[in-house]
Amino acid sequence: MLVAAAVCPCPPLLVPEVAAGAAAELDALRAACKDAVGVLAASRPDRLVVIGPAGESVRGPYPQGAPGSFHGYGVEMTVRLGAGEPAAAPELPPSLAVAAWLLERTEWAAAPLEGLGVAESLDAERCARTGRELAAAGDRVAMLVMGDGSACRTLKAPGYLDERAAGFDAEAARALGAADTTALAALDSALAAELQAAGRAPWQVLAGAAEDAGLDGRLLYDDAPYGVGYFVAAWS
Repeated sequence: MLVAAAVCPCPPLLVPEVAAGAAAELDALRAACKDAVGVLAASRPDRLVVIGPAGESVRGPYPQGAPGSFHGYGVEMTVRLGAGEPAAAPELPPSLAVAAWLLERTEWAAAPLEGLGVAESLDAERCARTGRELAAAGDRVAMLVMGDGSACRTLKAPGYLDERAAGFDAEAARALGAADTTALAALDSALAAELQAAGRAPWQVLAGAAEDAGLDGRLLYDDAPYGVGYFVAAWS
């Protein structure tokens, strides 16, 4: 069953080497992510599942030790998903590469782990079913769930300004902070796609995993730097 979850955004800019001169702008976000991962370690899980949005060609499972990099962002930097021997596996999608960096930064050693790239188009019912299956696969499962809110909060946002974005993000942030699985499951997938909210599918996988877990939530970060909604939450 699910015993804890951490929700973090997954912009490559979270990695200071990628952000370069703008790195300090996201220091508060990095600190919140570190605190959320600390909640996972404190839950004493026997398994960690790392979930993030992925394109159709890179969706699916990734073993511990799977490689990732930030070469596509002009940085000669590599990561691995968890400690131990490198795994012969395809390169991690960007969301899981950011998660791998975060776990390296926090020196994760609390439990074995695996990754899952979730297609952004995955419908809510299949998301919930995937979450239930993941939670049922161990006695003490924890999840690190990566995903951004809307990318349409300002005129300079990647998706330009959409007046619906603030309301969508407000409801997502409230649900994540309250561990409200019903509200997360009810997020509109079509609207999320229009607002470029890449976290919708991973959040709904989490909702399925946590349906009967009785977890409490805390919202540790809620802001929209660069016009993109970034949320950090800890469930335990």
